[in-house]
Order: sequence, then C-alpha cells, then structure tokens
Amino acid sequence: MQATIDAVAFDLDGLMFDTEALFFRVACEALEARGARFTAEMMAAMIGRRAVEAGHILQTMSGLDADPQELLADVRERYLAVLDTDAAPTPGLLTLLDRLERGDVPKAVATSSKRAHAERLLGGHGLRERFAFILGSEDVERGKPEPEIYLKAAEGFGVAPERLMVLEDSPAGVAAARAAGAFVVAVPHTHSVAEGLGLADLIVPRLDAPALLERLGA
Repeated sequence: MQATIDAVAFDLDGLMFDTEALFFRVACEALEARGARFTAEMMAAMIGRRAVEAGHILQTMSGLDADPQELLADVRERYLAVLDTDAAPTPGLLTLLDRLERGDVPKAVATSSKRAHAERLLGGHGLRERFAFILGSEDVERGKPEPEIYLKAAEGFGVAPERLMVLEDSPAGVAAARAAGAFVVAVPHTHSVAEGLGLADLIVPRLDAPALLERLGA
C-alpha cells in the first residue's frame, strides 16, 4: 500500500517555469560569441546542478580556455536580462497549485538555484505566498543528485520522507529525491527527456496530468 502524501516539494527551473529553454537559448548565444557551440549534451549534463558544478561542466565540455565561473557568469547575465519577460509557468502548474490548496496539502520549493532567483521568479508571477518555504543552493552542502535538499524539505514540513512527493524534471533531481526516500514524479521536456528519468515513481507529461492528481487524491 502506498504512503499518503502529506506535502509536496517542487523543483523550480524547467519544472515550474520554462527557464531551461531560455537558458539553452542564451547559452548558445554566449558560446557562439566565443567561437564555441553549446549542445543538447552539455545542457543535459548541467541541468539540475548547482552553479559550481554547472560552470565546470560548461567549461570542460565546451573546450574553452576560460574560467568556468566566468563562462557561467556570461550566460547568467544574458539569462537574467530576459528572465522577467521571457519565462512563463509550465502547463498545468496553476491547476496543480489550486488542487493542492483545496486539499490543504502544503508546498515548498527545493531548487539548485539561489534562493533569490526563486524569489524573483515566484514573486514576478504572484506565486511566492503559495509556498510555505524555499530551499536554495545555499541551504545545502551537497547539491543534487545528493538527497540533502529533499531530506531538509521533509524536515521543514515535519513529515517522513516517504510521505513527501517531489516534482522534478532532471536526472540529478530525480536521483536526489529517490535517495531521500520520497515519492518522485518526473515531468520530462525537450532538454530533459523521459529516458533519463527512469528512477522516478511516476512520469507524467505535465503538472495537471490525471495520474499525478489521482496519486494526490486531488
């Protein structure tokens, strides 16, 4: 018999907002300006990682002779310049939030990005107050795929990890949630395909998918 879900932790980028597609676009522009090429393979390796790991991946896989964090800073500057106008909520997000609130199921955000980034995205779309708390990269010593952030999320809710549902879109995030003992739901997209998310308990095409709502009893 499956455990009852008492709380839900949301990843942020790519899961709640289409920021992965936005990042891919500006990363292509940044590397092209340096005479290199940003690829889908590089994106797949970086997705779900903290900046310290992502910068190293970017530098190594691009082959550029540049400081990893300098490269990432270039991409991030381009990304932030268009974030407020070009990032949109993913399909089904608002429906899922409504359903969870009708069922009094608490929600939080657990992201590999900085907490300020999450605050900016959620606040810009009027969603910040719908989440009990935010965990960002600065709140953990070991980022995804290590389970620390989701163990902290369960602790923040005061629930056992097996009664926590985690919504993720990246292999690193799915692995982190699985290692924490949570019930893991993955939502694939162009830059994180279903084949890389096989550790999830459930894979759905969007956040208001009937199978997801049924598992919540929503």
